[in-house]
Amino acid sequence: MRCPYCDHAETQVVETRESDEGGVIRRRRRCLKCDKRFTTYERVEIALPALVKKDGSRVDFDPAKLRASMNLALRKRPVGSELVDAAIERIQRKLLASGMREIPSSRVGEMVMRELKRLDKIAYVRFASVYRQFEDVDEFQKLIRDI
Repeated sequence: MRCPYCDHAETQVVETRESDEGGVIRRRRRCLKCDKRFTTYERVEIALPALVKKDGSRVDFDPAKLRASMNLALRKRPVGSELVDAAIERIQRKLLASGMREIPSSRVGEMVMRELKRLDKIAYVRFASVYRQFEDVDEFQKLIRDI
């Protein structure tokens, strides 16, 4: 690890601590040249697959976007944020387990719909109506009958 002050390549680890329930390791280091101390953090880098949109463009998976769309569907519904967090975590685990480098955004949309169906039927219908671009009442009725 290079010293951020003098750019010397040799540093010594003075102290190591686990934080964030073991998800992050914090290390205090000392430069062997200028003797200044600094902190580094070590965490697992998760390589989620890129999303391939309908138009063929590719974007990085963004859990914040996923959370925002789920929260919009769940607006004014009695579902706690810890349940939304757990649903997002399940989706991320499925994406990691797929081992794919790229995944169609439609597949992620279907995963979101499954999770919303488990959490709240009204949120599921809200999300599905936008996601599937319903154009008339018959499509709503068919979805509601399927529930």
